[in-house]
Amino acid sequence: MAKKLDKPLDQLAIEDVCTSTVRPFLLELEQKRGCSISTRNQRLAAIHALARFIGERNPEHIAWLAEIRSIPFKKTSKPSMVYLEKHEMDALLNASNRQCPQGLRDHALLLFLYNSGARASEAAQLTIADLDLGTPPSVTLIGKGGKVRRCPLWPQTASKLAPLITGREPQAPVFLNRRRQPITRFGIRALVKRSAQDASRKLPSLSPKPISTHTIRHTTAVHLLRSGVDINTIRAWLGHVCLDTTHIYAEVDLEMKAKALAQCEIPESATATTEPWSNNPELMVFLTSL
Repeated sequence: MAKKLDKPLDQLAIEDVCTSTVRPFLLELEQKRGCSISTRNQRLAAIHALARFIGERNPEHIAWLAEIRSIPFKKTSKPSMVYLEKHEMDALLNASNRQCPQGLRDHALLLFLYNSGARASEAAQLTIADLDLGTPPSVTLIGKGGKVRRCPLWPQTASKLAPLITGREPQAPVFLNRRRQPITRFGIRALVKRSAQDASRKLPSLSPKPISTHTIRHTTAVHLLRSGVDINTIRAWLGHVCLDTTHIYAEVDLEMKAKALAQCEIPESATATTEPWSNNPELMVFLTSL
């Protein structure tokens, strides 16, 4: 706005923020910067908040506040949730070259994410003390807001994690990067993206899917649901505070919807049976005339 009005930032006045300047800014976000509608609405929400803050403390600007608040948000459709089918997840797990130490770590990390449904930050903060590789193996995860949850681990996952922690201190992080330093959540995201690119060369169906660490988390939830695990257990497994968040997995899984539809499918023999009123000619004439 300072550039458009040719003014220094510290000399901008409240009146400079008006619909004739805000609307072109929002349009520039979408057309020139390539931002999504959600981003555009976020910026507008910040401008609305600023206008409300000023209007509450300066009653003389109430009319200006109403003008700014009259700029509407754009409607946007909720993006569809992406998850992987079982063969796609297997391809992602097999993308790592397990002939080298880094490939073994990559495979163990991907398998851990799929097994536990952990967020990238939770996997990055995981310490050796959080793992219990006894019988049965399990892991303690610290999620958002410091909420602690325990998840069971497959014996296969435990066997892949064991070589990574052998001979190390309990307070040490489980997953390390190439420089033997604690891996960050950004490093985990880069690992998943790299593995997805490698897997898509062998399985083209992965190419159009935006695969991230959260995609693996969604995949874990959908596969648990397909296996017959109840929604509340999945909520505790993923560390969701609200059950409504977990219900999205039941809504997006087409395979479960198809199974439900098959259970209530009407046999062809039932549809071919004669209706009770078809033997009454007078009633049939009356129904036809309606």
